[in-house]
Amino acid sequence: MSEASHTGSGTLPADESPGYDLGPLPDRNLMRVVDERVVESAVAPIFALARDVERWPRHLAHYRYVRFRERRLDGGGLVEMSANRPFGPAGWPTWWLSRMQVVTAASGSGSGPAIRFRHVEGVTAGMEVEWSFLPQGNNRTLVRIVHLWLGPAWPLIGGFAARAVIGPVFVHGIASRTLAGLAVVAESRGRGVPA
Repeated sequence: MSEASHTGSGTLPADESPGYDLGPLPDRNLMRVVDERVVESAVAPIFALARDVERWPRHLAHYRYVRFRERRLDGGGLVEMSANRPFGPAGWPTWWLSRMQVVTAASGSGSGPAIRFRHVEGVTAGMEVEWSFLPQGNNRTLVRIVHLWLGPAWPLIGGFAARAVIGPVFVHGIASRTLAGLAVVAESRGRGVPA
């Protein structure tokens, strides 16, 4: 079910709805996973690659698909993602549905652009994610991905599962590959190599 905005002229279609306002990352969590990398790219190119989530499977072999169920004016929306977490020659398929918000430098607080996700379906429902892009001088950007979560609602073992398995094995396993793959594309394009 999509959310719609109401104006004097009626309901706007989903593709004309304003972006989600997911707010800042919450303070409370049981699991915190941070992946970061200095990318040899200005902020704009790596931010453009990261926000173009539908094209991730073209650049990233571990992504099975990414598709929008609903689009918002900021470039975000309700997005369904599926990726494989490699284990040797085999891949463990994962799936989640997220609200996605794109915060440009102009609309942000002056701290650079960001992409926010809130997982709303899947094992990781309730997970909060933020991609931030901080300039590091001459054509370099620190890209940081933060995942915060209270864990699955599994009695007795939910928090342990989030901290011991889901966070370090699945979340970090997928996010680190995603960041590394997008960095390679941005850096290749910066050198004039088609990626």
